[in-house]
Amino acid sequence: MLRTADRLRERLIRLPRRSKRVLQVIVDVLLLWCALWLAFIVRLGDFKAVDPLGHHAWIFVIVPLISVPIFIRMGMYRAVMRFFGNDALKSIFKAISLSALFLALTIYWYRDAPEPIPRSMVLNFWWLSLTLIGGVRLLMRQYFMGNWYSAEHPRLLTGDRGLPRVAIYGAGAAGNQLLAALRLGRSLAPVAFIDDDATIANRVIAGLRVYKPKHTQQMIEETGAQEILLAVPSASRARRREILELLGQYSLHVRSVPGLMDLASGRVKVDEVQEVDIADLLGRDPVPPQKALFERCIRSQVVMVTGAGGSIGSELCRQILSNEPKTLLLFEHSEFNLYNIHSELVSRIKRESLAIQLIPILGSIRNPERLEDVMSSWAVNTVYHAAAYKHVPMVEHNIAEGVLNNVFGTLFTAQAAVKAGVAHFVLISTDKAVRPTNVMGSTKRLAEMVLQALSREQAPVLFGKGEVLNEVNKTRFTMVRFGNVLGSSGSVIPLFHEQIRRGGPVTVTHPNITRYFMTIPEAAQLVIQAGSMGEGGDVFVLDMGEPVKIAELAEKMIHLSGLSVRSAENPQGDIAIEFTGLRPGEKLYEELLIGDNVSPTEHPMIMRANEEMLSWEEYRKVLLALEDAVGREDYERVRALLRETVSGYRPDGEIVDWLYLQRRLVSAP
Repeated sequence: MLRTADRLRERLIRLPRRSKRVLQVIVDVLLLWCALWLAFIVRLGDFKAVDPLGHHAWIFVIVPLISVPIFIRMGMYRAVMRFFGNDALKSIFKAISLSALFLALTIYWYRDAPEPIPRSMVLNFWWLSLTLIGGVRLLMRQYFMGNWYSAEHPRLLTGDRGLPRVAIYGAGAAGNQLLAALRLGRSLAPVAFIDDDATIANRVIAGLRVYKPKHTQQMIEETGAQEILLAVPSASRARRREILELLGQYSLHVRSVPGLMDLASGRVKVDEVQEVDIADLLGRDPVPPQKALFERCIRSQVVMVTGAGGSIGSELCRQILSNEPKTLLLFEHSEFNLYNIHSELVSRIKRESLAIQLIPILGSIRNPERLEDVMSSWAVNTVYHAAAYKHVPMVEHNIAEGVLNNVFGTLFTAQAAVKAGVAHFVLISTDKAVRPTNVMGSTKRLAEMVLQALSREQAPVLFGKGEVLNEVNKTRFTMVRFGNVLGSSGSVIPLFHEQIRRGGPVTVTHPNITRYFMTIPEAAQLVIQAGSMGEGGDVFVLDMGEPVKIAELAEKMIHLSGLSVRSAENPQGDIAIEFTGLRPGEKLYEELLIGDNVSPTEHPMIMRANEEMLSWEEYRKVLLALEDAVGREDYERVRALLRETVSGYRPDGEIVDWLYLQRRLVSAP
């Protein structure tokens, strides 16, 4: 019987619009006649006193002739039954009230009626019409949504259709919207609400019982829920973290409704549930940017971003665009990455009608002439230097490229900025530059030292050309140092997601390894604000919060996927965590400061570090020696120079550069 009703519903939904409207009109005429007939009975108290085919026939004819045109005019037949809501109910109330008024006037004017009509009958007709027409529409909405027989018995629906049972955390507006969307979509079966509000605990909302969070296990046993959907888009990250920690113990798959900003902007819909944002596990609530700092180096200026297609570079471009620069130059050596970010930003400029010139430029930071031409031709005011090789093991195996790109690429970009008269130069650095154990971290520290040395020179002798600038160095160099960003290339988060999706194992290098994490948008906003505060040669450090233990992060991700961790204590678990050992150059713990000499700034999340530096003449000698060693592929000499120059550099293990190892293999007897 239920399947027959479902097939009938699908046939009705597929009817042409005209046919649906004709059917609605016919049903409404029948309901009006029924309401009129009942109105007479209620007033006269006798079935036999009503004669629809005799002396009362005229009024049974006049009622639909009055009412249906009013219904059409009031838009009652434009409403889609599946999305029938409060506005449609208001329209029904107005239309029926108006038709009852016209009926009363007609009765009053028609004095030649075969039999007088009691005036109180009109009042009965009004409320009976409201009840019948409004009630039938509400019933049909439930029917077309597909949950007319399961509101009080969710297991009936899932038992017949095999749909996954889900509980909704949050019984507020977002939770109820999600419930309506799920019932309409019929891909998931909502079976319960969970809510912190004690006043609605154990009550029934929209046919679903509301459970307290502490009764989640009881809810699972009673409803058979297999998944939980978070419908708390306005909750802070700290609160969401508390909720996730509570739900993590039940090994239920947890997904989330998008945030309020995404919903309000129309980018997503309430029923577009997504995997839990890993940022929620960190519990960090981002600090809103300070407008003055955010705009100081960008608004109405010419801005250039190197590495514009990378994780950080692309987010910097998005944030810069919101501050309305005059021109934004996207400098990128990867054609694919440049195409992607350029296409995205062009669409946004058109959508928001922004008066911004967007210039995509293919080029390498290892080409000083190209850099200088670009900066001079567009008279660049601010450069954000995000181009770098950042993957620790990859750079460890390709030492020469890491040095040439991270050190000399930064050098050439900075010198081009000096020659072109760029006002502000901001280097995106890393916590791995602090007492590094790897080539990548040491090259990033050398990149910082390039800017520190140049910032102290009024007219530096340019490296590689030997020419002395005729003009005073006007460029204000700033470095911003922070830890890992969620979702960046090489991040463990996408890797863990993919490993969980494949059924494991999830690989972690060491049980005690920890890392600092920050979201990409938050990092980009803080970089822009820190760059606005620099006075020349400043090293700014972002407040990364508390470090996160990677093994614990992996466990939480497994639990929130609805799975359990396989271990010695739980050999029947779903996914194992395997420890693979530290990779070449990898540290157990990252740091943000070389020394303890740190001072606050006007922004609560940004600190200023005062660290040692070399003069430009001293540093030029190091660069010359490093260039010579790389050119001769003398990686022992490269390592020695890094040890001598970078404070705290302690390489862990032997040199593992692929070319170095291959040459030794070939030359071995």
